Amino acid sequence: MAVKWRQQFGLDLPPAHSGCIWVHACSVGEVASVVPLIKQLLREGHHVHLTLVTATGFAHAQRLLDGASISYLPWDFPGTMSRFIKALDPAMLLLTETEFWPGMLRNCQRHGIPVIGINTRISDRSFPGYRRTAFLWRRWLKPVSLFLAQSDLDAERLIAIGVEADRVKVAGNMKYAISPPVVNAAALRQKLDASQSRPILIVASTHEGEEARILDMLPQWLALKPNLLSVLVPRHPQRFDAVADLIQQRGYHLSRWSTLESESPRQLLLVDAMGVLSDLYAVADMVIIGGSLAEIGGHNPLEASICGRGVVTGPHMQNFRTIMDDMVRNNAAILAHNDHELCKAISRLIIHPDELMQLHARASSFMADRAQVLPHILEAIQPWLPEAAESGV
Repeated sequence: MAVKWRQQFGLDLPPAHSGCIWVHACSVGEVASVVPLIKQLLREGHHVHLTLVTATGFAHAQRLLDGASISYLPWDFPGTMSRFIKALDPAMLLLTETEFWPGMLRNCQRHGIPVIGINTRISDRSFPGYRRTAFLWRRWLKPVSLFLAQSDLDAERLIAIGVEADRVKVAGNMKYAISPPVVNAAALRQKLDASQSRPILIVASTHEGEEARILDMLPQWLALKPNLLSVLVPRHPQRFDAVADLIQQRGYHLSRWSTLESESPRQLLLVDAMGVLSDLYAVADMVIIGGSLAEIGGHNPLEASICGRGVVTGPHMQNFRTIMDDMVRNNAAILAHNDHELCKAISRLIIHPDELMQLHARASSFMADRAQVLPHILEAIQPWLPEAAESGV
């Protein structure tokens, strides 16, 4: 934590990387979406410096990136941000989603650093506030040379808050520009199910209250498939022990990832570790996306889809509304409007494995059809890219 606050207050400045590409993301979700772009820029010989706001995002970036420098974003105070930019000396800034920091943008303009908004999204929740203060954002967003919006709706919302139409382009959602994890699926499957016969249900990125609701549904699924292995993956590590207590209070036989050895898990496996979920998608038979039963807004369904897994979600997927609308329209995901529908959807997939396989096949096809978003973004930012280092590092 000392490193975080020292960097946030500008006491520890990054080493100078004159002419580098500065990328700013907020947390885990933004990091996941921007990693493919960063890796491509590194392959092309650019130096990339990534800044983040949260500790979870910082840890996630460290796990996923090799070759980029990483630090926390300093607080958006004029002096602090100015010192940071002078020390780093970037050639350009790529700003993900809605990480709009007025002091950052003003200092970039003062130092002649072009800013490109990438994967820009104006959420349902934040749009009314932006619209009410459009007179401020019209001025604050002036330093941004180009916004690459995720969708037509995001582009319309940017224009509605005062961004000129000629500075907005729809480039698609960078969350589509992902690759499946490099994982030994056979070994992982063996670890989870030595019999190779148990269907595996992954309940991903759950929040408080959601596990209890899943546990309420579980008896119906076990009645249909007694050897079902349910794998709960809480979103936040500080909740691991509380979820374990809840499972045991309900009378289920619990195994924990951290103590899993040679024997197969029992009825329920609690994943009490970070960075495991993407690998688990590769061996899942069914996937429920958490953050969608409670009013959280959901989590990224594409991380499962890139592994060829269609997903089932609750009704609250507004953080990924455009993606989910597209997936549901293409029968690559199932959106349940309440717990009853979700329970029924999983039950049907258990009873009808042919429908489950069709769901997965449509998810694979869905991802293959949208694989070109990264080339489109690279083409759009090309006019502002600095010259790559000859060494290619």
